[in-house]
Amino acid sequence: MPHNKPFYITTTLPYVNADPHVGFAMEIIRADAVARYKTLRGYDVFFNTGTDEHGMKMERAARDAGKTPQAYVDAYAERFRGLIDLLGISPDVHFIRTTDEHHMHAAQAFWKLCADNGYIYKKEYEAKYCVGCELEKTDSELVDGRCPEHPNKDIEIIKEENYFFKFSAFQEKLLALYEARPDFVRPDVRFNNIKKFVEGGLQDFSISRLKEKMSWGIPVPGDDAHVMYVWFDALVNYVSTLGWPEDTETFYRYWGEGNPVQYAGKDNLRQQSAIWQAMLMAAGLPNTYTVVIDGFITGGGGVKMSKSLGNVVNPYDVVSAYGTDALRYFLLRHVHPFEDSDFTMERFADDYTAHLVNGLGNLTNRILKMSETYVDEPVPVIKKRLEDFPTYCESADMFEWHKVADSVWEKVGAADARIQESEPFKLVKTDPEKAKKIVVELVQELSDIAVLLAPLLPETARKIEEGIAKNKKPELPLFARK
Repeated sequence: MPHNKPFYITTTLPYVNADPHVGFAMEIIRADAVARYKTLRGYDVFFNTGTDEHGMKMERAARDAGKTPQAYVDAYAERFRGLIDLLGISPDVHFIRTTDEHHMHAAQAFWKLCADNGYIYKKEYEAKYCVGCELEKTDSELVDGRCPEHPNKDIEIIKEENYFFKFSAFQEKLLALYEARPDFVRPDVRFNNIKKFVEGGLQDFSISRLKEKMSWGIPVPGDDAHVMYVWFDALVNYVSTLGWPEDTETFYRYWGEGNPVQYAGKDNLRQQSAIWQAMLMAAGLPNTYTVVIDGFITGGGGVKMSKSLGNVVNPYDVVSAYGTDALRYFLLRHVHPFEDSDFTMERFADDYTAHLVNGLGNLTNRILKMSETYVDEPVPVIKKRLEDFPTYCESADMFEWHKVADSVWEKVGAADARIQESEPFKLVKTDPEKAKKIVVELVQELSDIAVLLAPLLPETARKIEEGIAKNKKPELPLFARK
């Protein structure tokens, strides 16, 4: 087991212009599974999440709601912070808001470093802009004059003097980074996409807006007439959350030595694996170690689930009806880690009944009931470590959570099959010692399942271990029948 080796994991920061949806719940649950897995492997983990709160999108949403931008983002940020308890996220996760005073100072310090190193300049320009993406768009990226990600929003024309980031200076450096790190982006198809993008040549891009046109942002250092463009501000959260630039010890422990991993959706590929990496190079800071790119959750029929399209599933509603670990289970096992996957409540309900109620829940009840009945005292199980299960660990190290979960349910199926074949509840009448031995072995198998469940369904794992320790089945079923 590693000896207190550092490890850093972060989600992206979602915009707080609407309630959380199940797409971000998927991202934070996967990052939490990584954090829990690494902690159980003996790592000293720094886990980061939070909210992205500046930009034109926020300013306009606040105005439409009749609120100040700060009051608007404050209310929504609490809904996202509430996901920590709702989704069973590690309680020691760091939650950063881009309106936090320290983050704003850090973003300005980052800007100044890039400027001092010669990578920021000022010029007048005209560009097409998608408010939904908070990104400039070229004609080749538009379909019928609209952004394919936000077809319900008009493309706007921006014409003003802005500060620019010298992205074009980093083509060779980025390609060298990709060459040196063959697993820098997971999965390979996304890595190939970003390589092709960078190989095609890089264009400098605007990183500020005139304050008179968009006031809701962090002031540009030394020029109060401009505020930082939302991406340049928000991306800095990955290091500001560590106390950078003041706390260099924490920063270099987790970002410098902790092989930092960033989770992101595929619509964030360019920002996370090219723009942010170039920004780090410009500031003279270490690069990310791995960027893991999720597919989209689709709302049935392959249509992307998104706030702007109004076809989202609210994780608060799902947890209210089925419980936290039921949602964690579905998103980890039945939503592909890298490809688009449908989420419908019909499919969710079917899998809940088949694999949680009739599967894991029923198995736990049967084994603990037999143990309570046929074994006089709690079974002295040998609590194994995750590294005792190399196939499981191999899948977890590759962020393939569907395979991790499948390996657990294989054990659930094997234990259930053993009960059907050996029938200790019948055998106890003719050979009680043999029946008892089988039950003891089944309790050990259940303990192994609990160990493997800990990163995935932490509350369920705790209840199983508690039942084994007390030699009693849970008073309430692990998963209630609906």
